[in-house]
Amino acid sequence: MTQARSDSADRSTRLPVSVVVLAKNEEINIARCVDALAWADEVVVVDDASTDATVALAEQSGARVVSHPFASFARQRNWALDHAGLRNEWVLMLDADEVSTAEFAEEIGRAIESAGPEVVAFRTCRKTMLDGVWLKYSDGFPVWIMRLVRRGRARFEDSGHGEVPVPAVDGDLGTIRSPFIHEAFSRGMDDWWMRHVRYAGREAKRECGQERDESPWLIFSLDASRRRLGLRSLARRVPARGAMRFFYQYVLMGGFRDGPTGRRFCRMMACYESMISIRKSEPSTVDQNGNP
Repeated sequence: MTQARSDSADRSTRLPVSVVVLAKNEEINIARCVDALAWADEVVVVDDASTDATVALAEQSGARVVSHPFASFARQRNWALDHAGLRNEWVLMLDADEVSTAEFAEEIGRAIESAGPEVVAFRTCRKTMLDGVWLKYSDGFPVWIMRLVRRGRARFEDSGHGEVPVPAVDGDLGTIRSPFIHEAFSRGMDDWWMRHVRYAGREAKRECGQERDESPWLIFSLDASRRRLGLRSLARRVPARGAMRFFYQYVLMGGFRDGPTGRRFCRMMACYESMISIRKSEPSTVDQNGNP
């Protein structure tokens, strides 16, 4: 464990927020992420045994680094809430490829200042970028995700290879409407594809063993995160799963409005859906008794 960022005179101008950044071999992203958090009182990087310069670069940018093996996004975030020695009531959760903006920070400041004791967390949203283009339509902006929580009052929940966007909480949820940035492709296309090959295997196992499914009618919900649940449910029921994903994102969601970059992203997500279908048919995914 490294020392906390310097308690210099400018600490009085920072927001009373602890930011937790999850990282593993993120030397490409970590400095940019931490440097954009100069507004926060504390930045803690939870590192999963990085073998590159992630830890050194995080420390140089003023973050405190703690080590903990990664099991899942929700488990890592919950571990940080419980064991990372955070010194503030409000905690913002980011990944290393996500970047705060000035507008995002300013809205957080106003939100936590006016939040009553009944408010336990805030929904946030992010702008996913590909080659400098905002995938506004093809990625379904805004998709609401709970990332700002009052410590001890809210928990994160796993779902497949990711996490439940807005889990149930015992209290009220507020909303931060100014987005932060998601540089999802910053580590290159090879890295993106390899990650999604792994994700496809996990999703295939989850779908084979899933007892309860969400309604496909959720695709007509006004909430983008619920529409995604409906899309996943519908995808399991229709043939040509990849083609249907492309049609939904590119045509129905208006991905064509993002230009050639949006078309490329929609094709990539269609390939991902096809990979899930292929992995579900593998003998290693489902045994002879139909168990995952």
